[in-house]
Amino acid sequence: METKKENRWNVPNALSAYRILALPFISYALLTADRDLFILLLSINLISDILDGLIARLFNLQTEFGAKIDSIADIGTYLMAFIGMITLEKGFVMAYKVEFILLIALWIVPQIYALIRFKRFPSFHLWSYKLTGYLQGIFIFSYFIFGFNSFYFHLMLTVSYLAYLEELVLVIILPKLQSNLKSIFLIQLQKKA
Repeated sequence: METKKENRWNVPNALSAYRILALPFISYALLTADRDLFILLLSINLISDILDGLIARLFNLQTEFGAKIDSIADIGTYLMAFIGMITLEKGFVMAYKVEFILLIALWIVPQIYALIRFKRFPSFHLWSYKLTGYLQGIFIFSYFIFGFNSFYFHLMLTVSYLAYLEELVLVIILPKLQSNLKSIFLIQLQKKA
């Protein structure tokens, strides 16, 4: 991706900044066990995550700064979603603790490895990660509104595991971090071409 440094102040970056600024309010909802406020604020974060990427691509507003701030907002929203499940749904999380531990471990290992190796979080914006974000967002929203669906839960877990493994492989094999890579398969095709 070509870095555009002329315009950091745009709608996608504002949406990412909003998501970061919303994190203390989501934390407050969790601290006060306000389930409705938590669902509302987390849902707004998830929707604004979809919108910032869509607007950035449609209006050619993608920047390296935008990719980094979006990744920070994603990490914060992701952590709030996990903490929300653990705080508000302890019984469910304990019933599936192995699956949740694996999910958290596969997500956190590439983050920590990238911080150690490159001094920053990865911001690959992989297609698998986008799909995972949609599936997880829909799962969390539908779980809190409609209840548990075993098939969808296991589908979300499987796709998430694969996406996190793809990110880990990229953090290991790439000589430097890059943004907006899309897929490990596209990288391999470009190497062959």
